Amino acid sequence: MDLSRIAADSILAAAADAVVVTDAEGIIRVWNPGAERIFGHVAGEAVGQSLDLIIPERLRERHWQGFREVVRTGRSRYGAGDLLAVPGIHKDGQRISLEFTIVPFHDDGGRIAGMVAVMRDVTARFEETRRLKRELAEARGGGG
Repeated sequence: MDLSRIAADSILAAAADAVVVTDAEGIIRVWNPGAERIFGHVAGEAVGQSLDLIIPERLRERHWQGFREVVRTGRSRYGAGDLLAVPGIHKDGQRISLEFTIVPFHDDGGRIAGMVAVMRDVTARFEETRRLKRELAEARGGGG
C-alpha cells in the first residue's frame, strides 16, 4: 500500500482550493474537484486543455511570458509561499479574483516537467474591500 499516494489523492479530492497541474507546455493534466467548483469546468472539460481556459484573454501574453521563464529558469517568485493575485475566468464567462501559488516540479533529469498551482477564489473578499474603499472615499469627499 502506497500511503503517500493515497494521502495525495485524498488531499486532491477534498481540497476546497483548486489544484491544477500542468505539463511544461501549460496543458492541464490534473484538475481537482476544487477547480471544478471554482471555475465551473468538470475535469473532463479541462484536462488536456491549455491554461487559456481560465486566463482572461488580455492577460494571456503576460502569463505565457512568465510561464515560459519559469520553465526555462526553474525559478518563480511565487513558489516560496508568496501569493499572486490575478483575475481568472469562470466557465460562464464571469471574472473571478484568485490568489495562488505555483510550485514547479522536475523530471528525472532535473528539467521542469510542469507546475502545480493551488488557487483560491477570493472574489467575495476582493469585492468587499473594493466596496469599503469606495464608501470611505465617498465619506471623505462628503465630509469637507
